[in-house]
Amino acid sequence: MDVLVIDIETKKSFGEIGSRDPAQLGVSYVGVYSYVDDNLFGFFEKELDDFWPILSRADLVIGYNIDGFDLPSLKNYYPGHLNQIKTLDLMKVIRQATGIRLGLDAVAQATLGKGKIGHGLDAIRYYHEKRWQELAKYCLEDVKITKELHDYMAKFRSVSYKDISGHNIITVPVEMPQIRLPSAKQTTLF
Repeated sequence: MDVLVIDIETKKSFGEIGSRDPAQLGVSYVGVYSYVDDNLFGFFEKELDDFWPILSRADLVIGYNIDGFDLPSLKNYYPGHLNQIKTLDLMKVIRQATGIRLGLDAVAQATLGKGKIGHGLDAIRYYHEKRWQELAKYCLEDVKITKELHDYMAKFRSVSYKDISGHNIITVPVEMPQIRLPSAKQTTLF
């Protein structure tokens, strides 16, 4: 069994489809980190059949807005039942602690001192321009940041973000579930 961190890039934006339904966006790339393999890898749309067995065997799937965006975007692709996948949505954990909806980049910048390498619309542009390596790199970097954020939150039980002025960093405690993380060495991080 495994714990995965995932991020999904889409072919279209909500503005292009005229809807807020992630299932209508089309999947261009899925980035994955496996705690068991300590490995970062991904799948383009045509390779998703190779991803399903990995996803279905996972004990837990971690993501940032995974419940509101990533898993719903797989609805028209996944042959199983998405509601049977156990998730940990870091955005929900942070929103519960702060009372506000914060983006991954803002939280990563304040908490980890580093952020995303671009914007989600960049990934859509890479897809349309057939810049496959840049699409994969962008998504995998998001997975890496999400994994590092999860590990930080699990270890320190806190997260940081900048206040509305953008000058002051606020650190708040977060309630993280106790998770036994598998690893190649079969040890836990906390």
